[in-house]
Amino acid sequence: MLEVRRLRLLAEFARRGSIAATAAALGYTPSAVSQQLAALEREARVPLLDRTARSAELTDAGRRLAARAGEILALVESAEAELSAQAGLPAGRIAVTAFPTAAVAFAPALARGLADHPGMTFVLRQTRPGDGIRQVQSGEADIALVDDWTGKLPEQGPAALEFLRLQRDPLLLVVPAGHPMADPARPVDLQALREESWMAAPAGEPSRAAVERLLDTVGGARPVPWEFEGLHTILSLVARGIGITAVPALALAADPGVAVRAIPGCDLAREVYAVVRRASLRRPSVEVTLRALYAAAREPDPGPPRND
Repeated sequence: MLEVRRLRLLAEFARRGSIAATAAALGYTPSAVSQQLAALEREARVPLLDRTARSAELTDAGRRLAARAGEILALVESAEAELSAQAGLPAGRIAVTAFPTAAVAFAPALARGLADHPGMTFVLRQTRPGDGIRQVQSGEADIALVDDWTGKLPEQGPAALEFLRLQRDPLLLVVPAGHPMADPARPVDLQALREESWMAAPAGEPSRAAVERLLDTVGGARPVPWEFEGLHTILSLVARGIGITAVPALALAADPGVAVRAIPGCDLAREVYAVVRRASLRRPSVEVTLRALYAAAREPDPGPPRND
């Protein structure tokens, strides 16, 4: 009989490619992972890993079983979700990962929405781009809040995951409160802002690419933004009058004390999704968390930008 816990380790090894990475992801020691995979080999009665002194990789049988392991784990989770749904009450631990601006923006509504469920234990963690989907796949997280500037993420995502659209998050111009462009009676003119000190996230960040696409519309040589790690750091600098920027609306949830303007003719925006394993959708704890996220996404911005 194959043990489900060991199948999970095998599936994770197939994703990570090494015993050390598998151990780090799941909170085990490399020795424990190696021992459990060896026990799974004894249960399967065929070699699942080719081991050398420095590395290990799946055999053909190991790859076939790892592929089946994903199906088996999904069926087990689906069965558990059905049993939980019959019980009716949300209970147990629910783990959500989110990109930083979503973590700040959605945390208050999540805390309010889940306060009436004392049987639940809630964890919200920030994660780097790309990690949220992987963590939901591996079972480290139940829900991931992810952003997508391409419009293609749901079609490219793993079939075992559901991508639930929460909202469209437009790119907005942000200037210091005393800046001339802060006046809502004054039309936004990007050409007039060409020589300003623009600030943006480091190269390679999705929001940086959006700012560069915006600046490309101004014409001439693109201004080179100063680079700072973290949108909240950038907004704090704008609030101090040090420069200007353009950020997605969600980044403004912390009320940074800046002037925000919509950009006429600009359709640059990201889509925000909640990603969840299809097999866990019927779990009451997942359902109530998703309801809280939908409610948060529908809440109006405290200070909506004005179109001119």
